[in-house]
Amino acid sequence: MLKLIKNAKIYAPKYLGYKDILIAGKKIVAIDDNLYNYKSSTKVWDAQGKIVTPGVIDQHIHIIGAGGKDGFSSMTPEVNLSELIACGTTTVMGLLGTDGTARNIRTLYSKAKALEEEGISAYMLCGYYGIDSITITDSIQGDMIFIDKVLGCKIAISDIRSSYPTALELVRKLRDIMVGGYIGKKKGILHVHLGNLDSKLDLLFELVNNYNFPIKHISPTHVGRTKELFNQAIEFAKLGGIIDITTGASKYTDPYKSVLYALEQGVNIDNLTFSSDGHAGLTKFDESGKAIGIKKAPIDKNLEEVISLIKIGGVAIEEAFKIITTNPARNLGLRHKGKIEIDCDADLCCFDDQFKLLDVFANGNHMMNNGKIIVKGVFE
Repeated sequence: MLKLIKNAKIYAPKYLGYKDILIAGKKIVAIDDNLYNYKSSTKVWDAQGKIVTPGVIDQHIHIIGAGGKDGFSSMTPEVNLSELIACGTTTVMGLLGTDGTARNIRTLYSKAKALEEEGISAYMLCGYYGIDSITITDSIQGDMIFIDKVLGCKIAISDIRSSYPTALELVRKLRDIMVGGYIGKKKGILHVHLGNLDSKLDLLFELVNNYNFPIKHISPTHVGRTKELFNQAIEFAKLGGIIDITTGASKYTDPYKSVLYALEQGVNIDNLTFSSDGHAGLTKFDESGKAIGIKKAPIDKNLEEVISLIKIGGVAIEEAFKIITTNPARNLGLRHKGKIEIDCDADLCCFDDQFKLLDVFANGNHMMNNGKIIVKGVFE
């Protein structure tokens, strides 16, 4: 089935002007002025001048839930497809959190496959907070080679819940990720959860400065947890690293303000990403600050913060959208994602001139139409 999208105001994220987009299956096959509907079977959809961007990529989201710090009942639920479509998310990378026992790595893989069957693109990381990286095969390298969905490994540092790994232990994991990536044709990243201990990113600088490990394989997240941590993360970005700012939790200020501050300090916007940490378990407080329960971290803040970056921060549309499209795609090594370009996957978000999300296409399929979700998960 061919689909022809007419009259789209395209930010690819680079501004292309008003163009038509031809989709064959899940791929974009042509972008041009006034593409001709040369087959009667082609389905034509008129974008009517809407702003069209690549679909949102969320590179840190708990698709099978997380939490559990207050017992089994505090474990958060799985993510539903409609939650993702509602905020324009067409690609996710799922991962485990603190818990690698009650939460199972094979369940994570199964959920990624289920989301793919339901219509979006889903990937995952092996590992969790601990040094004993949990894998589907017998090793990180094995997962990188043989498990299609695995793009790298997760670990935690500078957190009381981490296993306090050494730089040598981390560099050995990085070696497995990198070599496995060579064979599996993947970039490979060590995705590093950062807590609020004073050690901050010290281990990561040791990997780069003392072990000369390529910085592109090191992916720190939650860098906006504290101002002190973010200042150090800025130095990491200036060395060429991509730093990930959490939008749904673990932040000292509004994430878009962190981006503005980083830009003022000389960081290239190509080295910044947003992710939601969606469905992480968060403590819920009353007005007096007393803990009263648990809530799940929201998954819709990535797009919201980018829109704030444009409307309040004055950042150009083509620059701001990099943070949730091309930049995470490059960090994950997904060459076919994050761009409106020939041979890329047809993942698209369509907005009115005030950036109200109206339509979503994932892998070429229309998932939201004029603000209404038209494709939901199997059990929704």
